[in-house]
Amino acid sequence: MTTTAARQVFRLPDLGEGLTEAEIVVWKVAVGDTVEIDEIVVEVETAKAAVEVPVPFAGTVLRLHAQAGTVLTVGEPLIEVGPAVDQDTDPAVARYREEEQAGSGNVLIGYGTGRTSGTRRRRGGSRRADRKTPEAAPAASASPLAAEPELSAEPELAPGHAPERAPQHVSGQAPQRASGQALQHVPGQAPRVVSPLVRRIAREHGLDLAGITPTGPRGVILRRDVEQAIADAGKAPANSVASPAPPLSTTATAPASALSATGTAPASPLSATGTAAASAGGATGAVPPASPLGSAGTALRAERIPLRGLRRVVADKLARSRSEIPDATTWVDVDATGLLAVKDALRQDRPELGIGLLALLARICVAGLRRFPELNASVDTARAEIVRHGHVNLGFAAQTDRGLVVPVVRDAHLMTTAELAAELTRLTGFARSGGLPPTALTGGTFTLNNYGVFGVDGSTPIINHPEAALLGVGRIIDRPWVTGGAVVPRKVTQLSLTFDHRVCDGGSAGGFLRYVADCVENPAILLAHV
Repeated sequence: MTTTAARQVFRLPDLGEGLTEAEIVVWKVAVGDTVEIDEIVVEVETAKAAVEVPVPFAGTVLRLHAQAGTVLTVGEPLIEVGPAVDQDTDPAVARYREEEQAGSGNVLIGYGTGRTSGTRRRRGGSRRADRKTPEAAPAASASPLAAEPELSAEPELAPGHAPERAPQHVSGQAPQRASGQALQHVPGQAPRVVSPLVRRIAREHGLDLAGITPTGPRGVILRRDVEQAIADAGKAPANSVASPAPPLSTTATAPASALSATGTAPASPLSATGTAAASAGGATGAVPPASPLGSAGTALRAERIPLRGLRRVVADKLARSRSEIPDATTWVDVDATGLLAVKDALRQDRPELGIGLLALLARICVAGLRRFPELNASVDTARAEIVRHGHVNLGFAAQTDRGLVVPVVRDAHLMTTAELAAELTRLTGFARSGGLPPTALTGGTFTLNNYGVFGVDGSTPIINHPEAALLGVGRIIDRPWVTGGAVVPRKVTQLSLTFDHRVCDGGSAGGFLRYVADCVENPAILLAHV
C-alpha cells in the first residue's frame, strides 16, 4: 500500500502458495464508488484458484489501475482510493456505476484481513436507486438496466434489436455531459475504459469499439452506445450491406421460370434471420458462394483465447506430463452390478451418510494402493529417485465452469467410506462454486477420474504430474454378460489404468487393476482387509 497526500494506492497483495501474478476477472467497484475497510473490490484468478481481494482502507475510488483481463504481478498498483466524498449529484457518474454493476459476477471465495465484508457492501442496486437525484432520475429510468435486479442474468439481444433508450445527441453534434461539457474523445481511437460486459456485447456482434461514439463520463463507451450501434447496423439500407446468400439447397432447386420478364430474379424466400433476402444473382442469375454460417445465422469468426490462470496451469502440467512421463494404459471390462447394489442398499438404509458411487470407488482405490504401493508414488528427477508416499492424498477430477480441476482428499487412507463421501461432497461443492483454496488443489498422490459422467466408455487419460498413476471409470450401461454359463444383461463398465512405467511394470499395474475390478464385481472382498 502506498500513500500520496490524500490518495492511497493499494497494490496486488501476496496471495500465498508462491503465486506471483493474477489476472483481473471482474471489478466489484467503479470510479466514484465509496468503499469501506475489507470491502471486496475485485475478483482475480491466480494459477490455482479464483480469489476475492478486499481493500484495507475506506474512501472513494479514484482510479482502477487495470482493466478486466489484465495480468498483474504481486506489488503492482491495483486500486487508488481517496477521501470519501458524495459524488451522487453527478448523473454521468451514476450511469457509469450502473454500467459497471451490470458486468459484475457472482461472489466466489473470500480473501481478506479477517473481517466479514458481506454486510459492508454499498453497491446494491436498490440502495443506489434510493440515492438518485432528481436530475439523474430521467436518465436512469430510460436505461434498460434500471429495471433489472442486481446480479440478474442478462438476456441476449437479437441482431438489429435494441431496447428503449434515452434520446441521443443530434447527428453532427458532439455528445454532452449532464453538466454541458463536451466529452474528450477522438473518433477512431479506442476508449480508455470500457466494462467487460460492453466488450463482450460488442465482440459478439462484430463491432469495433473505436468506431462507436461514447456518451459516458470521461469518454467511456456505455452499454447503450453499443446497443445503439447494433440497432443502427440493423437499419442500414439494403444496398449498402450485402445480404447473406440463401442456402444452396434453395437456389439449386429454383426453377428457371422464376426469373421475371425483366430478367432479374425475384426476392428469395425468408433467410435464417426471418427477413426477405435480396437475390444476389441480379440480371445474370449467378449464384454467389455461400459463406459459412453459425447457428445464429452469422458468419463464423476466428477467436483467440488467452492461455491464462487455471487453464495455463493445466496446460503446463499436461504438457510436462506428456514430455516427462513414459505412460502406459491397461484396461478391463467389469460387471458393476454388485457395486451398484451396495450403493443402493446404503442409500436406502443410511441415506444420511450420502455414500455414492464415487465414494465407493475411492474406498476401493485406497485399498488397492495399500496392496500395490508402487502406484502411490512419484519420481524425483533431480535426485533420480522413486518416492513412495507414506500417505494417500486422493485426487478426483471435477469439471467446472472454469475448466477441469483436481481437488485432493488429504489422508484418504485414514477415512471411513462415510468420511470419504462427506469430503468428496464438500470439495465438489467448492470446486463448482469456484471457492477451492489453492491448498486443496495440490499434493495429490493418485487420481480417480470418473469420465463416465460424460457418456463415454473408455479413455487413455494423461497422468496428473507429478503423480504416477490415474484410474479412469467409464459409463455403466446394460450389456450382455456371461454369468453361470448363461448370457444375461448386467451393469458393465470399463476401468482403465494409466501408469508411469518408470515406477512399476505391467505386473504391478495389472495386479492393481485386477484387484480394483474384483472389488467392483464383488465388494465383499473389501471386508477381508478391514
